[in-house]
Amino acid sequence: MPNDNRPLSPHLSIYRPQISTVLSILHRLTGLALVAGTGLMVAWLWAAAYAPVSYATLHNGMASPIGELCLLGWTLAFYFHLGNGIRHLFWDIGMGFALPVMNRSGWAVIAFTALMTAATWGLVYSLAG
Repeated sequence: MPNDNRPLSPHLSIYRPQISTVLSILHRLTGLALVAGTGLMVAWLWAAAYAPVSYATLHNGMASPIGELCLLGWTLAFYFHLGNGIRHLFWDIGMGFALPVMNRSGWAVIAFTALMTAATWGLVYSLAG
């Protein structure tokens, strides 16, 4: 007979999100975004080599404001996934598990992502203009 007076497990809604939790979820989401964006980049490169009409269409799409926003998102995803992947490599060798270190490395990944994305797009616009 089940005991109805047992305490229930706390629901996720009562927990305050921690940086390691948020970055872990973002790591998975950016991995998916990188797969989709890389597929688009491969299609663009294939079209450049074999299908000039398709290349023009894809190039115009990527050069549009929405296309550039997608490329910006792909760049953010790339640098975030790279930085957080390096963080995970340190965890794999047993380093960085202390809570203060985890918080600092998480914020370092965010700073790395922002700085590298800004540097990349600054270079893109300086070469284009």
